[in-house]
Amino acid sequence: MQSLWMLVASFLFSIMGVCVKLASSYYSTAEIVAYRGMIGMLVILVLMRWQGQTLRTRMAGHHLWRGLIGVAALWLWFYAIGRLPLAMAVTLNYMSPIWIAVILFGGAWLKKKKQLEPGLLIAIGFGFVGVVLLLRPAIHADQIFGGIIALISGMLAALAYMQVRQMGLLGEPESRVVFYFSATCAVAGIVGTLAAGAMTTTLDLPVWHPHQTKSFLLLLVVGLTAASAQVAMTRAYRLGNTLVTANLQYVGIVFSSIWDVLIWHDALNWMSWLGIVVILSSGLIATYYNSKNNIPKVAADPISSE
Repeated sequence: MQSLWMLVASFLFSIMGVCVKLASSYYSTAEIVAYRGMIGMLVILVLMRWQGQTLRTRMAGHHLWRGLIGVAALWLWFYAIGRLPLAMAVTLNYMSPIWIAVILFGGAWLKKKKQLEPGLLIAIGFGFVGVVLLLRPAIHADQIFGGIIALISGMLAALAYMQVRQMGLLGEPESRVVFYFSATCAVAGIVGTLAAGAMTTTLDLPVWHPHQTKSFLLLLVVGLTAASAQVAMTRAYRLGNTLVTANLQYVGIVFSSIWDVLIWHDALNWMSWLGIVVILSSGLIATYYNSKNNIPKVAADPISSE
């Protein structure tokens, strides 16, 4: 089932997150965004040349819109992390599957079509409950603004994912979608780094930090995993069920929690483990429910058998 590509994407994104956290000791956020984009562009360009694909596209406007929304979501996400406890920031950002369900429900209601299955909506809500159990967020009065920013980040991410699916349905290859998004990240990161350097000139701070072997390897892994995860995610949204794919995104927080235990030795209590079980169960429920309802269509759908 094509939605399972989101599991691959979530795992790769979790590795990227670990490397971003480690690389933040050497580089600014803007630098990491810039290097992630540049390395991603190079990786995807090599892949496209190997597959005989071209950068020529008839969807320049779609790519620009997806890039702007995606980069905005990324920057707001980093801002929220700096203003909120990590648990709250991650929980609010992982509401993007909920927003996707809201967007699809609103579209179905406006078109007066019954396009959404209640079982999938319940699975997504069940998955978010698991996220809350795992992260146990708590917000205070002075963190409300940061919480709103995190919510907006999740909403923008949902719009970006929907745009990815739309381009996929229109026939745009995953590699081209990822290349132009990586290009947007590179430009945004470079502009952000130069702007930060201009504002801190009087403090004699470096615009671009020097590389070390460890820090360079971290950036390399960030770029490689980001590009690979974007390809897997794009494929999942293009070929899979939108709500199932969105729900499987929750598994990413499980991967991240495991890395916290293995690398930073964070302890997980019984409620956290219960949250992991709930998240995994929600993914299984959504996958089973969707597969059960689509069994008669598989043989007749060439995309499903791809």
